Amino acid sequence: MKFESKRLQLLEISWDDLDDIHRLHSFPAVDEFNTIGIPKNRQETEELIRPAIEEQTDKPRKSYTWKIVLKDSGEFIGLAGFSLSLDKFRLGEIYYKLLPAHWGRGYATEVAQRLIKAGFEDFHLHKVEAGVATENIKSIRVLEKCGMVREGLRRKILPIRGKWIDNYHYAILEDDPLAG
Repeated sequence: MKFESKRLQLLEISWDDLDDIHRLHSFPAVDEFNTIGIPKNRQETEELIRPAIEEQTDKPRKSYTWKIVLKDSGEFIGLAGFSLSLDKFRLGEIYYKLLPAHWGRGYATEVAQRLIKAGFEDFHLHKVEAGVATENIKSIRVLEKCGMVREGLRRKILPIRGKWIDNYHYAILEDDPLAG
């Protein structure tokens, strides 16, 4: 399964993407609000993405992980994902992360908007959710630009670098207005 937006393509990851994914996860700026931590080596990244690659043949699928590439050049700029509830609640949770060189260009908003659209049109969800560390102002702005609403606070739920960090819970419903 792949998706496109105006400037980007979301393509399912493969083993060929290991080096790019390892590079993404090795940036301290990317790790600031990430719960996985900076991988010690390439093998640790390999173990991290193994389930995402092996689950590609599952039916039904509970999760998807895509590499984000620039449509015009094919350059890897980040990762995006979707986790599905696969139950009567029809929930899905999105995430995205970009290489720092591509921050501030509207790519995160473009990815989040495309994932929300896929949630409703392709996965037939009732609700698309996202969690964000309360101090991650840039990502909060992205979610709000996409029409997501802050529904609550989950206290000290994110284990990041030995500390427990608070998380805002954002969501958009299938009948909410979608932002531009």
